[in-house]
Amino acid sequence: MKIFFRFWGNGLITILISKLSFIFSPIFVPNTPGKLENQKMISIVSRTGRQFQRYNQGCRQVVGCIPYRYKTDKKSDRAPIEELEVLVVSSQKGQGLLFPKGGWEIDESIEEAATRETLEEAGVLGNVGCKLGKWSFKSKSRGTFDEGYMFPLLVKEQLDFWPEKNVRQRRWMAASEAREVCQHWWMKEALDILIQRLMNGQEKADEDEAPSP
Repeated sequence: MKIFFRFWGNGLITILISKLSFIFSPIFVPNTPGKLENQKMISIVSRTGRQFQRYNQGCRQVVGCIPYRYKTDKKSDRAPIEELEVLVVSSQKGQGLLFPKGGWEIDESIEEAATRETLEEAGVLGNVGCKLGKWSFKSKSRGTFDEGYMFPLLVKEQLDFWPEKNVRQRRWMAASEAREVCQHWWMKEALDILIQRLMNGQEKADEDEAPSP
């Protein structure tokens, strides 16, 4: 995924997007000397509705990401696991915490869906790694079974404004803490797989091969 910004003298931002079908609206930002070039203010509207939702034999297809980073720059191929931080978001309907996830739609690849949901819910961009796994779980709201796929996402950029900024909070924390507070068992299993990969140095190759957003 590529997002290109062009800044005009009147503060208007022109945005060109490839691969992801978000709705972007141009906005005006104040002409503050020395600050405009650092602004990441964009207006993005989350997808709504389920008319394009994917199903597999009646099971809704759900895709999510575990956004992660290191507290300090990686100086070697294997950063200490203590340096690892993951990003969780609050639930829309409660105080529970989880990793960004949502429906996989028919007009996007599974990696694009993972990237889109992470941007919409957590406001971060980065490199998507190889799939962590697939899980079947019962939806609490509908009482039906969903199939969930999880991916790691090495965060390269954190936005100040994102679609669900006003309905969710995001929080960086240690992986061990995230495992305690995450409300979904299958996401905890995905986190365990990611940690094992990182400890074994497997995710390093994925990070190098993944395309930059």
